[in-house]
Amino acid sequence: MTQSIAPPAAIRPAVPPSRPRRVLRAVAVVSCAPYLGLKLAWIAGSHIGIPAGSSLLDHRLTMAVVNGLTVLLDSAAIVLALVLTRPWGLRVPAWLLVFPVWVATGLLAPIMAGFPAQLVVRAFGPGNAGTPGRDAFLHEWVFAVVYAGFVLQGLALGGLFVLYARDRWGYLWRGSVGELPAGDVGPAHRALAVAAAALAVLPLTVHLVWACGGTAGLSAGRAAERTGVFHAVEALFALFLLAAVTGGLLLAFRCGRALPARVPSALAWVGSGAVACWGGWLLVTSLVGVEDIADRPTPLMNLVYAGQMLVGFLVAAIGAYDFAERSARAARRAA
Repeated sequence: MTQSIAPPAAIRPAVPPSRPRRVLRAVAVVSCAPYLGLKLAWIAGSHIGIPAGSSLLDHRLTMAVVNGLTVLLDSAAIVLALVLTRPWGLRVPAWLLVFPVWVATGLLAPIMAGFPAQLVVRAFGPGNAGTPGRDAFLHEWVFAVVYAGFVLQGLALGGLFVLYARDRWGYLWRGSVGELPAGDVGPAHRALAVAAAALAVLPLTVHLVWACGGTAGLSAGRAAERTGVFHAVEALFALFLLAAVTGGLLLAFRCGRALPARVPSALAWVGSGAVACWGGWLLVTSLVGVEDIADRPTPLMNLVYAGQMLVGFLVAAIGAYDFAERSARAARRAA
């Protein structure tokens, strides 16, 4: 038995300017201020939050360009907050909205989970009062202010997107996994899910080894700077990999038939975004301008980053195709 899908036109009301949406929008915009303020100050030549001798002061032009790009990225969060709360936002093409929201989810989800975990580890873990070498890079208060802003930003944007998705696409996630049309996925998507699971074995294993205290494959500098915070972050990467693979398998094979249909979609969305975006970010930064040979990522580290990035994109492809097929099926029924 397949789920009953209501015609899209019947369930896509204009987004009302309700109080919860206005509050979340304001939080999203205000939470961007600490990061944007610091970045703009650094572009203007200020050294606020940067201790003397920091490596950030060695390459002024490069840092100005990088800071300019990150200002644009964080400014996009303000644009997203407007798109998700205005009636005209419902007319934005799905692909033009979904991709940046997926990237934002992928970048912010590990911070939202990792920052509180880091605070707990530092407060109660032995020998975690600080991170070795961090004071030579940025003052500790910078991380606290910026990451707190990212957490608020993620919560606000996440809440806005859930409300938006409920209004525009809520009909696609009604019922259970067993009620989803089986014809929306085929052998190619099951092959992608199996490939993602196979590719995830290496990065998942290595992240777990690092989380448990192993140093195999770590650069000398990274191994020397390990703390409880490092172990917590590695454990989180392993969890996001598991979420991505689980979501992909559930969608492709229609497993867990009693689960609500939104569960595998949420696992695939958050998990694939986190591992793809952070895998890609870590891979790119590992290839650009690491001068100290002790800090240069090892081949295994780069292989782990590349592997988890590929896992994320494969699972995202499964989710995107499944979403498109459900939407097309609903449109055909409404015609």
